[in-house]
Amino acid sequence: QLQASGGGLVQAGGSLRLSCAASERTFNDYYMGWFRQAPGKEREFVAAILKSSRRTSYADSVKGRFTISRDKSANILYLQMADLKPEDAAVYFCASDARTPSGQYDYWGQGTLVTVSS
Repeated sequence: QLQASGGGLVQAGGSLRLSCAASERTFNDYYMGWFRQAPGKEREFVAAILKSSRRTSYADSVKGRFTISRDKSANILYLQMADLKPEDAAVYFCASDARTPSGQYDYWGQGTLVTVSS
C-alpha cells in the first residue's frame, strides 16, 4: 500500500526528495507521515501532513529544512529535504492513517536509505 523511494547518497548541505506512493484507500482523513531510524537508534518522527487541511507538523530537528507535501491526484507523499546534515542519515519510512502527527500509524511502507557524507 505504501512504497517509499528516493533515498541515496548526498553530501552534507545537499538536498534530496523522498516519495511515497500510496494506494487510494490509505488516504483517509488522517495524517500521513515520515519517520526515520538511524543505526542503533529508535525510530523517530520526522514530519506529517493532515489530508483534509494539509496541516503539517515537523520534528524540531528538521524544521526549516524539510518540507512534507502530498499530491492528491497522484496519491504520492513527498518529503523534500534540504541542507542535509550527517545526523539526518537514516532509513526513512512513510506511514499513513494516524490521528495525531507522531501517533500510531496503521500502515507502513518499506524504508528508503538516506546517506549523508560529511
